[in-house]
Amino acid sequence: MNTLESTLLIAGGSIVAGFLGALTGLGGGVIITPLLTLVFGFDLRYAIGATLVSVIATSSGAASAYVKEGFSNIRIGMFLEIATTLGAVAGASLALRLSTQTLAVIFGLVLLYSSYASTRAETVPADTRPPDRISRFFRMGSSYPSLTGERHYEVHRVPQGFALMFGAGLVSGLLGIGSGALKVIAMDQVMRIPFKVSTATSNFMIGVTAAASAGIYLQRGYIAPGLAMPVMLGVLAGSILGARVLPVTQTRWLRVIFAALVVGIAAEMIGHGLTGRI
Repeated sequence: MNTLESTLLIAGGSIVAGFLGALTGLGGGVIITPLLTLVFGFDLRYAIGATLVSVIATSSGAASAYVKEGFSNIRIGMFLEIATTLGAVAGASLALRLSTQTLAVIFGLVLLYSSYASTRAETVPADTRPPDRISRFFRMGSSYPSLTGERHYEVHRVPQGFALMFGAGLVSGLLGIGSGALKVIAMDQVMRIPFKVSTATSNFMIGVTAAASAGIYLQRGYIAPGLAMPVMLGVLAGSILGARVLPVTQTRWLRVIFAALVVGIAAEMIGHGLTGRI
């Protein structure tokens, strides 16, 4: 296989990954890294570096739309980015010290959790308590558009959410994925922020988190332009296509099927890591 053929195949796989990631909410990173390592045989760290570049591109495109529509809470995002950025830098630094076998096992375990989180539909009751002191000080409460007009919300348990955001940033820097599922859980389940706002704000934060860890991978030479470019363009094209198809698609069964696929990929990653084949 020559360079052109491999580049086209990587771009094609990235389009599919971005498309499925947009439809299921997991993002293309959970597919791209295993695809590059298990199918194309790239070193895991180079795969993570390419995935980080694609995460930055896709997050930047979607984040601007969410901000314009009024769903993203910029105050919350900027505050929590302190934690995710610190976690991303720590995760990227740790990833360069761990063996690829260890990273593969960790990646597989995170994929298993992501597949579970993508199929779980849990409604969080509204928190009627007043916001905590940090939320009041930074005026994090806001509103978002709905079919019945603007809906106001307050923010709770900011310290706990901040701590979980550090963990989300750590996973992002360690494995090169957006870790959006962890961010949404921190905001939706812990801080009691409405789900649509949590998702939009998480998307706003993912690009900044990925950029922080991508700088370390770039400094160490693990971002190869010839690999990162087709991955970035493919995932971006696939995510745009997925966003257009999403409104007319029944995603419930798609999430279940995709989650089963992710479980299979996770098993492969863990198996390759434990047997030293990666």
